[in-house]
Amino acid sequence: MRGLLGALCLIAAHAAQAQGCPEKNLLYWQAFPAGGESDISARHQQLVLKKKCPSIETIIQYKPGVGGAVMWNQLNSLPGDGLNVVGINLPHIVLAPFEGQVQYKTEDITPTYWFHYTPDALVIPESSAIKSFQDFIKAAQAEPGKLTLGGSGINSANHAAHERLDSEFGIKTLYVPYKGTGDMTVAVAGGHVGGAMSYTAFAINNKGKMRALAVAMEKRHPLLPDTPTFKELGVDWIDGAFRGIGMPKSTPPAVRKRMSDLWAALNNDPEMKELAAKSGFELVNVGVDQMDAFMKERIKVYTEVAKRMGLAK
Repeated sequence: MRGLLGALCLIAAHAAQAQGCPEKNLLYWQAFPAGGESDISARHQQLVLKKKCPSIETIIQYKPGVGGAVMWNQLNSLPGDGLNVVGINLPHIVLAPFEGQVQYKTEDITPTYWFHYTPDALVIPESSAIKSFQDFIKAAQAEPGKLTLGGSGINSANHAAHERLDSEFGIKTLYVPYKGTGDMTVAVAGGHVGGAMSYTAFAINNKGKMRALAVAMEKRHPLLPDTPTFKELGVDWIDGAFRGIGMPKSTPPAVRKRMSDLWAALNNDPEMKELAAKSGFELVNVGVDQMDAFMKERIKVYTEVAKRMGLAK
């Protein structure tokens, strides 16, 4: 009997390896607090990963702070054993090092897979007296610097979008950074800030409490059909944030490739596609094979953003 059990375990292990599953439990580190888009996407992946790799658990850990820097500063101190993956974000990992207040550099981060994208969105509480984008502009022009907009982190996608909003429309609003979208949700819902420069996912996941005034997409979002695009409002603005996973630099290339392939399988799962669509996430698939070209292009784009924000010359 003992021999039979051993053989069955061996077969199960080989089956898991065939799917690219880790041999042991996976630690999935998050750089932002629970409740935000990064956490929601991690929970989706945890669910689908359990279906694909039933013999292991995906254990989500949180180390939030300083726009993700607390976690990303420590990324390369984690074991490169293939059992540690870290949630990473663009443009955060490009913009923050320009200011020099974080300990990591962009090249210290080793992206393994970019799995989704969330377009920028200007969002206000449902209870706000501001009912349209035009109302928002009038309010901002009437009292420059008084209207406050929350966002996730300093030198993040939200921060960059806020600076662009003010610049493109000739207004002055005040950016209020939070540790993550979860914290910001409470602040916006409670009226502690006038609104948020966030993402379509934030508006969709808080429907009934929040209302999007504009989205940075080519076309209107199917779950926000009454919300105009910035293009409709006269500005060619299609942008947002990418989310992905990174691994410690000490992780062998073959192990990174295996994890990249596993995350591709997660993204291609019908359940993942359904969960992403319901939450307002736009799935993308950038694995290790396309990573160098993708990062080169993104770094070029975000370096221009950094110049606009006064972070780089």
